[in-house]
Amino acid sequence: MKSQYSNNWQAIVFGIIAAVALLIGINSFVIINPGEAGVISILGKARDGAVLEGIHLKPPLVSKVDLYDLTVQKFEVPAQSSTKDLQDLSARFAINFRLDPLQVVEVRRKQGTLENIVSKIIAPQTQESFKIAAAKRTVEEAITKRNELKQDFDTALGERLDKYGIIVLDTSVVDLNFSPEFAKAVEDKQIAEQRAQRAVYVAQEAEQDAQADINRAQGRAEAQRLLAETLKAQGGQLVLQKEAIEAWRSGGAQMPRVLVMDGKSNSSVPFLFNLSNPQE
Repeated sequence: MKSQYSNNWQAIVFGIIAAVALLIGINSFVIINPGEAGVISILGKARDGAVLEGIHLKPPLVSKVDLYDLTVQKFEVPAQSSTKDLQDLSARFAINFRLDPLQVVEVRRKQGTLENIVSKIIAPQTQESFKIAAAKRTVEEAITKRNELKQDFDTALGERLDKYGIIVLDTSVVDLNFSPEFAKAVEDKQIAEQRAQRAVYVAQEAEQDAQADINRAQGRAEAQRLLAETLKAQGGQLVLQKEAIEAWRSGGAQMPRVLVMDGKSNSSVPFLFNLSNPQE
């Protein structure tokens, strides 16, 4: 009976030892998936050097592994600022970033979780970077030169987040809003510009009409001048014809040679006729 009890006890002890050994064995390894980095903490202290994808050994029972996603993260962050001309300007930025694998341990020590990174680092630095970019230009320039505003913002944000182990990959302006007062001023300016353009068009149209009247008047004057010259020329020819006829009647021996106008071609052509015999 005693032997049987001893055997059972030995089996229990052996089972416990095997379970502990299995637990220790399992707890001695950590698997890091692609796109992740792990920070091993021993008794609450982060060990230098992040562990990347693969299987890694770690001290059993007294260690903990914090995993960080190294893939691209995207968050939308609001920001407000005043422009160079003291106008209120607000925006929302979509920020794509990832953690620097070489600085994951520092991120673990100083920021902790990804939520802390966004709320305590990215959000306030986005606000400060937007202030830097907006203060360089007026609100109108911020709208008309939106790409330049974004470039200044990207430069400022990248420099500020780099020292925290955060790599900014891309940003985009989701929304850009200005004060109602400025919106009203923009609307009034557009109306004034449209009215000015309309006034210029009306003035140009009046000028064209006036020039057309001048051209028509000049055309009529030229036509009248040509008509007067034609009538004057024809009147001179009639006088010459009359003088020639008078000279012949008074005893001239030579039959007059008279120039007359051809009504079709308006050209002078000579012809002879016998005034002594009107029938001919």
